[in-house]
Amino acid sequence: MELRSVEELMDLLYAGRHQHALRTAALLRRGRPADKELQVAGLVRGIGPVLCQGSAAERARTAAEAVRALLGERVFRLVRGDADLDDDALRLRQADEESRTAGFDAGVLEDWRTVLELVAARHARLGAVD
Repeated sequence: MELRSVEELMDLLYAGRHQHALRTAALLRRGRPADKELQVAGLVRGIGPVLCQGSAAERARTAAEAVRALLGERVFRLVRGDADLDDDALRLRQADEESRTAGFDAGVLEDWRTVLELVAARHARLGAVD
């Protein structure tokens, strides 16, 4: 499945375990407020279980493939999770683990729509140049 719009992505996020995804994205926002792609990667990892019932690695690959065309290569690589563990991948993994036990209000999914649209629009502009 390849997502073509932020609206399709939002539907999948609502269908998944979005509280965990929201906390992960919020933790990444706190640590790296300017890195929207990293934050979005933390958020969209939550669609994996909605798309695939396989292993954690299969769910990550499925989610990554689904968002690749919409959100770009960097988000794809971060969501896939099997790339070399660079600083961004480590931050994402740490935020994911911390969000499992964190007990704070991370807001609502609708708060992230604009960020998703910005990342998608930026990727679309960059893709047009390539």
